[in-house]
Amino acid sequence: MPSKPSKTLETFPNPHPDRDYEIEFSCPEFTCVCPMTGQPDFATFTITYVPDKTCVELKSLKLYLWSFRDEGHFHEDVTNIILNDLVRATDPRRMSIVGQFNVRGGITTTVRATHEKPVRANGKAKASPVAARN
Repeated sequence: MPSKPSKTLETFPNPHPDRDYEIEFSCPEFTCVCPMTGQPDFATFTITYVPDKTCVELKSLKLYLWSFRDEGHFHEDVTNIILNDLVRATDPRRMSIVGQFNVRGGITTTVRATHEKPVRANGKAKASPVAARN
């Protein structure tokens, strides 16, 4: 059965929650639609994070990114939507996303958004406000 776009981000338990380590994904086939012109926008997203208790499952990430294909979004908006949804799904210690949008009208756009889990006075990370929603 063929895959379909999905807004669901699946996770799995972090196999090494006792260690800070970085995971980086490069997603060079992102597309959405310009809300002003209806023309397609193409981008490469680089997602880098330090997981806490869970990691994002890659096929679900692929289907999630695919779900934006026919939606109209400004570059700044879609980059932050993706970060918020990933933070909500995984509650990472740190996460950053860089959207490098291809040239349109002679201009390229790069949008960077970051999240860092707040730290309590005892030195332990607490759940982030974004992850606590939903």
